[in-house]
Amino acid sequence: MNILVLGGGGREHALVWGLAQSSDRPNVYIAPGNAGTEHLAQRIDCDIVNPISVVRAARRYDIDLVVIGPEIPLVAGVADALRESGIAVVGPSKAAAQLEGSKAFSKAFMQRHGIPTASHATFSGEDFLGAKAYLDDQPIPIVIKASGLAAGKGAVVCHERADAEATLREMMIDRHFGAATDEVVIEAFMEGEEVSVFVLTDGDSYQLLAPAQDHKAALDGDLGPNTGGMGAYAPAPVLTPALRDRVISEIIEPVLEGMARENAPYQGILYVGLMITAEGPKVVEFNCRFGDPEAQVLIPLVAGNWVEIFHDMAQGKLHRIRLAPPSLHAATVVMASGGYPGSYEKGFPISGLNKVHDVHDLVVFHAGTKRAEDGTIVTAGGRVLSVTGMGSTLRGAIDKAYEAVAEISFRDAYFRTDIGHRALTS
Repeated sequence: MNILVLGGGGREHALVWGLAQSSDRPNVYIAPGNAGTEHLAQRIDCDIVNPISVVRAARRYDIDLVVIGPEIPLVAGVADALRESGIAVVGPSKAAAQLEGSKAFSKAFMQRHGIPTASHATFSGEDFLGAKAYLDDQPIPIVIKASGLAAGKGAVVCHERADAEATLREMMIDRHFGAATDEVVIEAFMEGEEVSVFVLTDGDSYQLLAPAQDHKAALDGDLGPNTGGMGAYAPAPVLTPALRDRVISEIIEPVLEGMARENAPYQGILYVGLMITAEGPKVVEFNCRFGDPEAQVLIPLVAGNWVEIFHDMAQGKLHRIRLAPPSLHAATVVMASGGYPGSYEKGFPISGLNKVHDVHDLVVFHAGTKRAEDGTIVTAGGRVLSVTGMGSTLRGAIDKAYEAVAEISFRDAYFRTDIGHRALTS
């Protein structure tokens, strides 16, 4: 089988790695990939956000199945173009991907279908005065969100009224996130602990992966600016069996049924970001793909065959799959470039990768890396590496990851030292 993975980050390295573990021995291709995927997949050239370019590449390489990693190609309708061309694909349609592509749509959808979430109001990007008047009447802290895609950084929790007003101005007047702020959502701050639930679905049947928890803030103690994610672990104990049942009955099944009723059946990976509040689980956000770095802990924990899983998802046959609960724990630590999530320099050589290459229960997933002309692997992004350890306990998995992190270095590297702290202290 010829399989094409779209994307070039740590999530896509994890997807390629998972496919490569299959006994089916697929021919795996990737666009654009990174320095870590080059030994697992053949790199091909195409514009992954251009539906026509992706279809042409898939035909050129006789691709049987496409797995779409990032959100932008999904919102751009790449999955629709592939299906219309008779090419199997894992990923929701453009209509279904609105759950992530438009927070305004997502909030309205939840309201229509009685799905628990924070109280909110949506404003067009031109209605600053209306948004400001609403904000003035709301308690602090409060959350202000760019409705469109903003690389995981468009949601700002404001703990002071002055900060909330400044954030609103940055989004609506200064257009800090560009077209993502054509609409802005202001929502109530929810108290509780966050957890991520990932659903694999073919539009009818579905399977849940282990619950995961990521660490968005740049610094230890959940301080500093939000990032795309500085680490993650799974399974996350905050989602108890009783809460899991509630999430299924109150959120997951209503979402899948609601999307089908609205003529946008959901097929692919549904990422449900939850807050476990005193009233129960409530939706923080939906994403239409694997999280990054959650994929780097979830994919290694699945004992099943990822070629078979993705094939059955794309063919409407997921009912044939039964995923067993994971027997291990996993934790990943993101090594980032100094300055991230702000400005940072690139091109620094990475040392120590050879020291951890063959360590048992350890995988180093590349994100922002490339191979220089002299063959050296160098930094090429904000989040550079995702170092994933596995173990029979969460403590063991975390220790495994940090032992490897200590062997790897590049100029101005930084990472959080408290990944998994909530689970370890609960």
